[in-house]
Amino acid sequence: RIVVNDYGGSESGSGSARAPADQVVEEIRRLGAEAAANYDSVATMAGGARIVQTALDRFGRIDVVVNNAGILRDRMIFNMSEEEWDAVIDTHLKGTFAVTRAAAPYMKEQKSGRFINMTSTSGLVGNVGQANYAAAKMGIVGLTKIVALDMARYNVTANCISPFAWTRMIGTIPTETEAQKTRVEKIKKMGPEHVAPLAVFLASDEAREVSGQVFGVRGKEIMLFGHMRPITRIHHDAGWTPERLAEMFMGTLGHHLVPLETSGQYFNYDPLV
Repeated sequence: RIVVNDYGGSESGSGSARAPADQVVEEIRRLGAEAAANYDSVATMAGGARIVQTALDRFGRIDVVVNNAGILRDRMIFNMSEEEWDAVIDTHLKGTFAVTRAAAPYMKEQKSGRFINMTSTSGLVGNVGQANYAAAKMGIVGLTKIVALDMARYNVTANCISPFAWTRMIGTIPTETEAQKTRVEKIKKMGPEHVAPLAVFLASDEAREVSGQVFGVRGKEIMLFGHMRPITRIHHDAGWTPERLAEMFMGTLGHHLVPLETSGQYFNYDPLV
């Protein structure tokens, strides 16, 4: 039993067509399952609450939330507008919070539940022109970890998936340079069907001990990402001054600096499909 939410906006964010959600509902029903459509925007607390209420009204309970809503407003940092920043943060980060906040009390009461949130290597690794998107997606990682900690005593888990898949949203990525065209062609080889098995597993009883983790799916490849932890430490008995740090930095911490590269540069090999 599934509630499908899609407010039906175009790539530019305009419009409110019901067809996207209705189409998925029909596909689910053809497979023999129950489904209901919801057309609210996740970008408001009221919208998030109505999505959860749809599940309660139609099916009597809520067991799994997959926070997957997304838009893009790519722009270099020196050109990005406040509206472009807010639109992406509201949809991704606030949207994840809005639905999670609405569902959490019911999962707490029933002492079971799953939150599966979508992050991105745009945040985990980095991408040019996506300050808003990367900030939102890394915010979702932090939010997911806290939800996992807050809800652990109630047998509720929360995990992230960083999906590589061709979708309506990804279709808005610019293809002006050869590097961009190459990246898009690689993404086109991967679809939501590669991501779904991991999401279903994380929603199952078999994954009840898995929480607070960040996974990636790239075609037939599933990855587990590390968490932010110190990778090396230095200390000085006399404490640090700027001059002392400048003298010692490159020979100590400097050996462990993370390269400045994009997601496409890091994941530069052909996907396994």
